[in-house]
Amino acid sequence: MLGEPAYAPDIARAEVAASGGGDLERFRSGAHKDEAMASMAAGLTAVVRRLYEQGRLQGILGMGGSGSTSIATAAMRALPVGVPKLMVSTVGGGDVSAYAGTKDITFMPSVLDVAGLNRISRRIYANAAAAIAAMAGAEAASAVNGAAGAGGPLVAATMFGNTTAAVDRARARLEQAGIEVLVFHATGTGGRAMEDLVRDGQFQGILDLTTTELADEVCGGLMSAGPERGRAGPAAGVPVVFAPGCVDMANFGAPDTVPPRYANRRLYRWNPNVTLLRTNPAENARIGEMLAGAANAATGPCAILWPRRGVSMLDSPGGDFWDPEADRACYAAVRAHLKTSVPLTEVDANINDPGFADLAADTLLAMMGRVSSAVSPAAAAEGRT
Repeated sequence: MLGEPAYAPDIARAEVAASGGGDLERFRSGAHKDEAMASMAAGLTAVVRRLYEQGRLQGILGMGGSGSTSIATAAMRALPVGVPKLMVSTVGGGDVSAYAGTKDITFMPSVLDVAGLNRISRRIYANAAAAIAAMAGAEAASAVNGAAGAGGPLVAATMFGNTTAAVDRARARLEQAGIEVLVFHATGTGGRAMEDLVRDGQFQGILDLTTTELADEVCGGLMSAGPERGRAGPAAGVPVVFAPGCVDMANFGAPDTVPPRYANRRLYRWNPNVTLLRTNPAENARIGEMLAGAANAATGPCAILWPRRGVSMLDSPGGDFWDPEADRACYAAVRAHLKTSVPLTEVDANINDPGFADLAADTLLAMMGRVSSAVSPAAAAEGRT
């Protein structure tokens, strides 16, 4: 906004400002920087969306410090996943989660400040130019050749280390029925990314077997996806199968990062950087209310499957997190708050048992009007109570 450009851009800054509801001449006084930043971010987002919708944008590259990173990545987040996005930034080597949001933005540390050219910056900028050109070229090749599974139904699934066996088996079963399954790691960011794509209309079904992010929301863990987690699919009318996968655990960092209020609670060191807290009955009851609330938002087919023998690998008979009382508290809360129009089916199995995974996949297939070729109807019902 200040000074004069070294070259004539295809889209002038005044147009960007106007697209964001701002006045460039007012901003050029330098007295309204916060307003100018917000306006230019909104304007760039609008311009980038328009270019993409017109088929004129095959990739996006941004360069700058924290301010320019904020503006450029705001526009990048408005683009669909898969569109090449590269940000060369002075903050690229730090925590960029606030800039990335739930989108696939690649960050390249600029090492030096983005100010002029020198023997180091020339090489970095050349690498960035080559990288975005290659990504855009790969995008074009993919569009011509076609991606695997393109054109078939898409299903989103949620997974954690402690539900991997269940989700892997269910995914294989869905794929046998001609479904392409996108698996999201339920780490907070994963849940938010999935639900952003749900709102974009990307999925024809959701296998939400790992709702553990609700536990982090209740317990103040590191992997919360917010209090509305789980509601996007039901509200959009997309067929959803829910299960309480890993609601027995909330995630913290190294052991010394666990809040003092949990000092006397059951903890499990999953790896040097992840410490799991076993949720108690009161916390599980709150999680159950939230899960029921998500299912109650359904405007389309929705069901909850409940594994009686534990909700994770750790929460299995004899396991470190086995706590039938806490699990019953969660189930009782779901049953008490769930609308009668949403089926709640108990299964005499652990969530990772093959029978549970098969039933979850077959339930979703039935909701989507498809039939699994992997099992007979009698086998599909085995283990149901």
